[in-house]
Amino acid sequence: MEQRIDYYNVASEALNIMMEMEKYTKTTGIDRKLRELIKIRASQINSCAYCINMHTADARKMGETEQRLYCLSAWRECTFYTDAEKVALELTEHVTLIPTKRVPDELYQRVRQHYDERQYVDLILIINQINSWNRISIAMGNTATEK
Repeated sequence: MEQRIDYYNVASEALNIMMEMEKYTKTTGIDRKLRELIKIRASQINSCAYCINMHTADARKMGETEQRLYCLSAWRECTFYTDAEKVALELTEHVTLIPTKRVPDELYQRVRQHYDERQYVDLILIINQINSWNRISIAMGNTATEK
């Protein structure tokens, strides 16, 4: 599939706002590798190959291991993600699948054991940002290409 519309040029004001949010997410106290894991996991759930391709490449450049990237969809069964990473990935799944999963109080409490109020808000913003990018990318026909 080819990109359907040159949306960066058609709606540059809106995309600039999205890019400003992207810049903000990089200033948070959330570990940069975890940010990429969140982006990859949400993109896996949303089946956004373009974003999976982009963020796995970014994670590798940051030093993320192949093992952790390959096993991300089965993170619950792995010992090489920290408890803080696991609860952030669980939150990612719940927010990404919010119509069916919601964010129960019990999950919120477990997240708060590892992240303060500001970090919780930042996690939610990071998760929402990648979900927005996934939806834009899929709707616009972006495809993953070999490099």
